[in-house]
Amino acid sequence: MSFPALARFALALPGATQDIKWGADWVASVGGKMFLVGGPHPGAWTHCSFKVDDHRFLELTGLPGFAPAPYAARYRWVAVSDAKALPLSELQALVARSHALVAGKLTRRLRLGLGID
Repeated sequence: MSFPALARFALALPGATQDIKWGADWVASVGGKMFLVGGPHPGAWTHCSFKVDDHRFLELTGLPGFAPAPYAARYRWVAVSDAKALPLSELQALVARSHALVAGKLTRRLRLGLGID
C-alpha cells in the first residue's frame, strides 16, 4: 500500500475535496469537515490519520504501525505510520468509514447536495 493510493481512493468518495492545512498537511474533507489527513503531501507521505468508530479505536491503536492521532485521539482519530500496517483494501475500508462517520454529522441538506444519502 502507498499513501498516494489511499489519497486517490479518498478523493473518489462522494463529495470529497482536498486542500493543504497548517501549511504542509494534505487533507481530504467532505462538506468542509476533514476525514483523512496526510503529510506533507501525497507523494511523500510518512503517515496519515483518520477517524474510526469508537469501538475500533482501542483495537486499531493496539496494532503495530497504528497510534492515537496527536491532538485528535479524543475524537477517535488514529495515526498510521507504516504503509504496510494493513492491506490496502482494509485501509481503504477504514478511510471509507471515516468519510461516512464525518458525512453522517453533516446536515441532510448538505449531504444531499454532495450526492450522499
